[in-house]
Amino acid sequence: MRIGLNLVFLVPGETGGMEVAARELIPALVAQAPPGTRFTAFVNREAAAAKDGPWGELLPAVTVPVNARNRVQWVLGEQTLLPRLAARAGVDLVHSLASTAPAWGRFRRVVTVHDLIYARFPDAHAGIRDKGMRVLVPLGVRRSDRVIADSQSTREDLVELLGLAPERVDVVPLGLGAVQRQAPLPERELRARLELGERPVVLSLSAKRAHKNLLALIGALAGIAVEERPVLVLPGYPTAHEIELRERVRQLGLEADVRFPAWVSAAELEGLWALARAFVFPSLYEGFGLPVLEAMARGVPVACSNASSLPEVAGDAALLFDPRDETAIATALARLLSDLALAEDLRARGLVRAQEFTWERTARLTLESYRRALGRG
Repeated sequence: MRIGLNLVFLVPGETGGMEVAARELIPALVAQAPPGTRFTAFVNREAAAAKDGPWGELLPAVTVPVNARNRVQWVLGEQTLLPRLAARAGVDLVHSLASTAPAWGRFRRVVTVHDLIYARFPDAHAGIRDKGMRVLVPLGVRRSDRVIADSQSTREDLVELLGLAPERVDVVPLGLGAVQRQAPLPERELRARLELGERPVVLSLSAKRAHKNLLALIGALAGIAVEERPVLVLPGYPTAHEIELRERVRQLGLEADVRFPAWVSAAELEGLWALARAFVFPSLYEGFGLPVLEAMARGVPVACSNASSLPEVAGDAALLFDPRDETAIATALARLLSDLALAEDLRARGLVRAQEFTWERTARLTLESYRRALGRG
């Protein structure tokens, strides 16, 4: 097999979870591929200049001459330049790892669709990106020989929203690599820096966007008795939605109970994981929900939404709640903080659950999808 990997989307340090998935998957693919398999990565100018990824190290890289920070250039590069470069490289199949794919080319096509959030929650990506996804995702999916979904939930969305035949979709869960890459900041120093006092800390990690449902989480926090209320820490880069979150905090009189550290270092984040009594994830929609696994792998008890893909990821290792019911969120959070036996049970279950999600398994299932696309499965 001669496989091309479409990484035109990937701007190092700026592409979030899709970049993490690509960086983790590529080494596992190379390691597990059968003898004679050749990979070629197709990267943009930013990734070519960074020289800090497995492309160019573990496998040769071809530069698609576009700057992918510019959405128009990215689309033109993927749809017009990549097919020509892939043909010149002689690939049999192009795997696009970020939901969009070239619509033409004399090669087989596989596309990984991480979610259909643009369809379920159109306000999540406003403007040109949302409009582009509404055209490019259906086009890439329909022109591909196989479609990979991170979860059964996303597979069902592809069938329901895009009319895709179920048998064309392969469910390939993401993996989890080494979670702690930095020594944690000492607890005393971190508590002083974020003014946490000696109170219990609850952590929630997500982008500050409406579908992440942080407004409901803040409302749930107000439903916990003052003497039992933890400090809620919401790290993450500021967004327009954060204005609403801060206003909700002000309206509910929770200024002493919520922290909004915008950017935290790796050491600070590891410190937060280490001191957190619980991790709460109230999202209304996730294509997969990797933060839940990251919490479990660190031994942090989890309470999370029962929506979309999250029950698939959490299994029986998390306390699930209805994300649209603030009372249910508050009850779950209070149980995790007060019931030490429950918290310990979920901690132990989470450690076991997280071990099931490996990049080796993701690579094996991805290679099986390639074989089906090539008519060899």
